[in-house]
Amino acid sequence: MTSARRPAGAPEEERRPAGAPKEEGETAAETSGDAANDESGAAVDADFDALLADVKRERDEYLEIAQRARADFENYRRRAAREAQEAERRGKSSLARELVPALDNLERALRAAGVDPETPTGSSPSPAKPTGSSEVGGQEAPSEEVSAHEALARGVALVYGELRAALERAGVETYDPTGERFDPSLHEALATRPGDDAVDPGVVLETLEKGYRLDGQVLRAARVIVSE
Repeated sequence: MTSARRPAGAPEEERRPAGAPKEEGETAAETSGDAANDESGAAVDADFDALLADVKRERDEYLEIAQRARADFENYRRRAAREAQEAERRGKSSLARELVPALDNLERALRAAGVDPETPTGSSPSPAKPTGSSEVGGQEAPSEEVSAHEALARGVALVYGELRAALERAGVETYDPTGERFDPSLHEALATRPGDDAVDPGVVLETLEKGYRLDGQVLRAARVIVSE
């Protein structure tokens, strides 16, 4: 059969190499690749956001743990300091309570020897001239008994003063409420007696034993005589 002839003047059809894809096929492939790249990028961004969120969450958890540990340490430090101060105060208080009776006895001994406990280094009154003392050159020779008496009084006075000073350095103070209104939280009434007309009832007339306190806390109440 005779092949059909192309009409005269008609454009010749452009020949495409064998196996070459069509233009429509090329457009579909490019669109599919772009979509795959977009999906891969979105997945990477999502993974990065999730990882960043996990890191921030762990950071916040560790920061909270560190802040809690710091607060616990500060509380422990303050509690330990407070307990140490309380223990020191209890130790001072216990020691002072043990020493107060000894101070009372030393004070009684000084008063019996004629020495004022408030000025223990001062001179004591001269005792009576003992029997057996002699005079040399018109002057009285020193008696061994007098010297021993004075030496003992001065020794007791020194011990008393050192104990008082040690307690004062530890914060222990004494108080004498003579002339003040009777306060049962600070004073212990051992007796009562009528006062003068100018003295109202319930006033401390005499302090038999001074009171002791540490940081405002009474260690031993002052033992007093109160007016009726």
